[in-house]
Amino acid sequence: MMDGIAGRLAERIRHGGPVSVAAFMTEAMFDPREGYYATRNPIGAGEDFITAPSVSQMFGELMGLWCAQVWVDMGQPAPFQLVELGPGTGQMMSDIVRAGRAVPGFLDAANIHLIEASAALKMVQGRTLTPMGVEIGWLNRIEDIPPGPAIILGNEFLDCLPVRQAVKQNGQWHERLIGLHEAEDAFRFVVGPILGAETDLVPERLRDAPDGTLVELRPGDQQVVDVLAQRFAEHPGHALFVDYGPVTSEPGDTFQAIRRHQKCDPLDAPGTADLTARVDFEQLGVFAKAAGLDVAGPATQADWLNALGLEVRAAALIRQTPDQKSRIARQVIRLSDPEEMGALFKVMSLSTPGLPKPPGFADHG
Repeated sequence: MMDGIAGRLAERIRHGGPVSVAAFMTEAMFDPREGYYATRNPIGAGEDFITAPSVSQMFGELMGLWCAQVWVDMGQPAPFQLVELGPGTGQMMSDIVRAGRAVPGFLDAANIHLIEASAALKMVQGRTLTPMGVEIGWLNRIEDIPPGPAIILGNEFLDCLPVRQAVKQNGQWHERLIGLHEAEDAFRFVVGPILGAETDLVPERLRDAPDGTLVELRPGDQQVVDVLAQRFAEHPGHALFVDYGPVTSEPGDTFQAIRRHQKCDPLDAPGTADLTARVDFEQLGVFAKAAGLDVAGPATQADWLNALGLEVRAAALIRQTPDQKSRIARQVIRLSDPEEMGALFKVMSLSTPGLPKPPGFADHG
């Protein structure tokens, strides 16, 4: 007998039929009482996963210098909104603030906001950022960001947005849904109805794929882009996304669960593991351009960090703390080596049309 989130999902399926992968993810991740984000701090060496800001301070420091340069290129607006989406432990914003102190006027002009769904993480963020001596506010949605110029950051934000899946059978795209085994003691994937008009959600590159092909649909990305486009039409701004996924749309099932750094069955014990899916950067760019935004990238994380001066920053840290040379060298490898995070993670900027091109994308976009 399933209980908690699993029990409620099972009851919903018994009464209303199979649910979309997106509905399953939403319940598992965002249930306000028992959802994954409501009940735990998942980030860190002993928890479920590690992000780039927790690998090294250099990531957030270079992000901070990127923000400061973008602010200068925008004409140093004061005030402006500095926003992080899904800020994890607050480590990246802490490093951004520290690096930003080097640029006169930047922090004085910044109104800092964190958009966070997890009450547990809000407490962690508060503890991380209080010593930085800057005022921080929390918001629930991108739509809640106050008016004015903005720089909006999302590191490993999009991969957490609920996805839908589709599979091609007899020349038609059907939604892939989640139902119950006959014994009703576990969840399973089932083939649902034809997508119909929603076939438009299938990336154009993949629409003519052969029978048996599975693709992921990312309506959440389009919703984020549409909100940003509306905002950037009224107030100038840049949004920067760093996440893992391919440069061009690819078929395949990337819906996965991570529990204590180990992959596990995404349908097992919803609410107890981090559920994600790879970001389709080609489709993200299609959404953004259709909405009238300027797009820079995607660049690989390695190319972007190196363009911003990763090696220079590492050398400076080694001069300050020579006893940490080997540790800093390992951090550079983790962030930028193609076999580590350097090639898997991509960086893309979405901006108000006509603003100066943001740094780090010299050969991209």
